[in-house]
Formats: sequence, structure tokens, C-alpha cells
Amino acid sequence: MEGQKSLRLHQKIFICVPEMNESLTGARWHSFRQRGGSGWHVHSWHQSFRLKFMRKNCNLIYYEGCGRRRRTEVGQKSEECVNSDSAVIAAFKVFQQELDTKHDKYERLVKSSRDITIESKRTIFLLHRVTSVPDVEEILNEADVKLDSVRQKIGQIAEELRGEDLHQFHRAITPGIQEYVEAVSFHHFIRHRTLISLEEINARLVFMKENKAVDEVTCPGPCVLTFQITPTDYLLGVADLTGELMRMCISSVGNGDMDTPFLLSGFLREIHDGFSFIGNTGPYEVSKKLHTLRQSLGKVEDACYTLRVRGSEIPKHMLADVFSSRAAHLDPDDAMP
Repeated sequence: MEGQKSLRLHQKIFICVPEMNESLTGARWHSFRQRGGSGWHVHSWHQSFRLKFMRKNCNLIYYEGCGRRRRTEVGQKSEECVNSDSAVIAAFKVFQQELDTKHDKYERLVKSSRDITIESKRTIFLLHRVTSVPDVEEILNEADVKLDSVRQKIGQIAEELRGEDLHQFHRAITPGIQEYVEAVSFHHFIRHRTLISLEEINARLVFMKENKAVDEVTCPGPCVLTFQITPTDYLLGVADLTGELMRMCISSVGNGDMDTPFLLSGFLREIHDGFSFIGNTGPYEVSKKLHTLRQSLGKVEDACYTLRVRGSEIPKHMLADVFSSRAAHLDPDDAMP
């Protein structure tokens, strides 16, 4: 038989069947064992052949099958059969371009959100120095400069989202926006001792951008871009603010300020009451932040209790260490009744 070798050993025959379009050197040996008197049973791990065998004169085997085609060969033939001028192929190429453009824009927004988060955290770290410096206004002015740079980055996001649906890219920018709300609300509280509103935050997010002439309809010149922070991001940023106020309370006591903890306690109680009115009707993330808010309020109230009841027994230079140790061992479940 051409292209095949057969060797009979007792009741077992080894046959070498070359794969399709390959030489004999690339063939595989297959084992066939006689089963009864009607034919041969295939014993081989290689399953890429569909074989049919017949027995003749007890020593001949006729190969009537053919090897399966390789996937690469099938793929090449399928590509050759594709009509590049087809309307379906042209439509899917347009879909590919749209998805690639959307994914690239999403990644740019994620990077901008990370930059906003980093700058906002640096602003918060700077604002925590107000408890230990004599000139508070200097720190606040320096924080204003940092917040202006953060707003410029938000302006870049507004330019990226021009003509786009905000909710399609909201997940990419929400971490940075929440951190910005936390920083700007912390700055506003230190200066005015009140909570900044969502309208006041959005009023500062108005940008003037140069409008490039793309076609005849678009006229060159400056244009106004606005970025509106969603109520959910505002609530989540305010919830994160409570943790910074708790740290400010502990550091104020360490610097000998006995009035700030009581002021912060009342302010945090008002925020907690506002979140309690929302209850389970708000977004899922808000309910998760509420537990952290209660922990922060419990630590501040514990510090106020220690100042009021045992303040005369503890030296002022040791109050910060006492509060820090008590806050570390405070049970979160017992933080609030």
C-alpha cells in the first residue's frame, strides 16, 4: 500500500498513516488489534483520523478514510472565502473602531481620575497641618492653589466627555470625583465651619476651552464646558469627610485645643442624622459608608466624653496618646447605641 507500512505481530498490526499533506517522516503509528473475526479494533491516542478498515486474506488492510484538516488550513481557506466588500464585514469594522475609541477614552479617564485622587489626597494632608501651625490662612491659600490644579484636571475630563453619555464612563471617574469632594468639603469646613453644598461645588466646575474648527458647522473660538457632580458622588465624598474630621479631632486635642472636638462632634452628629434619613432608599455604596461614618462619630464622642469627665485627671500632653489608644481598641459595634 503506497504511503503506508504495515507490520503484523501475532494478532496485532501497527500501521503508519501519514497526516494530510505531510511526508512519511511526520506520520504517526497506529495500533490495530483483531477483534473477533470481522475486523480490527483501533488502539491509538491520536484521534485526528476517521478510518475504515477491511480484512482480506488475513494480512491486508485497506485504508478508506482520510485525515481531518488542520485548523490552520481551515482558517486560511475560510479567510480566502471571506468577501472584504461585504456589507456585514464593513459594518463590523465600524463597530470595531467605535469600541476601540470608547475603550481608549475609558483608559484616559481612568488615568485622569487617578491623578485627581493623588492631588486631592495631597491637599487633605496639607489641610491637616492647620491644627499645628499659627497661620491657618496660609495653609488654606496653598490648598486653594492645589484645588485649582485639581479643577483643571476635571476640566480635561469634561472635555473628554463632550457629547458623550456620562453614565457610560461614570465608573472610570467616580473614585477621583469622590476624593475631590472630600478635599473641597474639608477645605470649606476649616474656613467656614459648615458643609459645602452640591450646588456650590458644581458652580466652580465651569471651564473655558478653545473650540477647534473641525468642519464648517463648528465655529472656532472659546466655549464653555461644565461638569456636574452626581448626588451619589457628593454623598460618598461627604461620608469620607467624616474620617478626616475624626483625625482632625484627635490631632486638635494633642495640640491643646479642647473646643474643636465638641464642635466636630455636633457637626458629625448632623451629618449622621442626614444619612439616617436616607436609610435604605439611597445607593448601595452609601449604606456601606454609613458604617464607617458611625465609627468615626463614635471615636469623636468618646474623645469628648474623656475630655468632659476625665479631662482634669489626664495631663494635656498625654491626651492625644490616650485618645489614640482608646480609638484603636474601640469596638465598632459599641461605637453608637
